[in-house]
Formats: sequence, structure tokens, C-alpha cells
Amino acid sequence: MTTVPMSTIARKVGQFAKQSQYSIIALLFLSVWPSCALAQEAHSHTPQQQELTAEQKSRASVLLKIVREATERFKDVSAAESEGYSLQFGCVSGPDSGAMGLHYVNGDLVKKGVLDATRPQIVIYEAQPNGRLRLIGADYLLIQAAWDAKYSSPPELMGQLFHLFEAPNRFGLPAFYTLHVWAWKENPNGAFVNWHPNVSCEPFNGQNP
Repeated sequence: MTTVPMSTIARKVGQFAKQSQYSIIALLFLSVWPSCALAQEAHSHTPQQQELTAEQKSRASVLLKIVREATERFKDVSAAESEGYSLQFGCVSGPDSGAMGLHYVNGDLVKKGVLDATRPQIVIYEAQPNGRLRLIGADYLLIQAAWDAKYSSPPELMGQLFHLFEAPNRFGLPAFYTLHVWAWKENPNGAFVNWHPNVSCEPFNGQNP
């Protein structure tokens, strides 16, 4: 794996933190990541998978459809980049739980902290052996303190509860809520879990394609 040059990291930190009330958060978010970051597991709360009712299955299906429609144009990563998304911290992998892949983050959407199914804060890609990127899903990320200041209950999107990553954590972040939606690559463990066992960081070379 190739280490991302510090100059590149610094440039992305500046882009992400500029004009943001979460500039400190952004700096932490970007400065602690190597090119292939090992993500923490112990501090994530992932609801156990249970048999879904017909209504729950229907709502999940609708959410997947919405996410696909909202992100289909991002199959070409240049389209995502033109709308403010950028690769911020390499490829996120776990030693035993597969990976999360490449997170292209929209700093403005993170700053706004608005939950909108059609506007995910992050779109997720998987590096391919041929050097291309494959769109595999989306991720909704909300800073817990900012969310809890406005709402009395944790975020939920069409019946899907967000996972809480507590602080301290390996990311160096304040506690945050997150919901991964594996809309473009089926996950055998469920469409809304954090980790995808069939996603790999091995083809990632540490450079933006």
C-alpha cells in the first residue's frame, strides 16, 4: 500500500475545514487517517439482525431504491467530485470484518447535519484491480452532539436506526451517528450494517484514481 503524501492530506484538510463550524472536527477527522485506516469495532453499537416484518422489508426496499436513484449518477466518481465529494482518508478496512471501502465525503453536507435520504454525506466506492472505482453504497454521518442538541432521540431513516460510534474512538472523532446503505453491492449481513465482508482494500494503491 502507498502512503498518501502529507501535502495531499494537508490540502484535503484545508478544503474540508474551510468555512465550517466543525473545522476542529474536520481536522481531527482527516489528520488521524493513514492511507488504509483500521476502523474501530469495540465502540460501535450495531443492532442485532432480526427477522423483519413485511412492513419493515417494504420500507427497507424503498430506502434502497431511493439511495440508488439519488446516487446513480455517482457511478462515475468524477460526477461525485464535481458536486463536492472527495476522498478524505483512504480505504477503511477492519482486520476481521471486511471493509467499508473508500469514503468520498461532502464537507458541506456534514457541516449542515441534515438527514435527507436523497443527499448522503458520503458516497462509498471500492477500488477495482483495473484501477477503477465501483460505487457500492452511501453513508449518512451526523455528529452526535449537534444532532442531540436539536432532537430528543437518535436519528432514524425510514425505520433504520443509526449506529452510534462513541468517543473516544480510533477515529479521533467526537461521538457520531452513522448509517451505511449498501445499495450497489449486496451485503450478506444486511443492507444497513457497518461492515461489508465482501469489500476489500487490497486493490487500493493510496492514490486518487
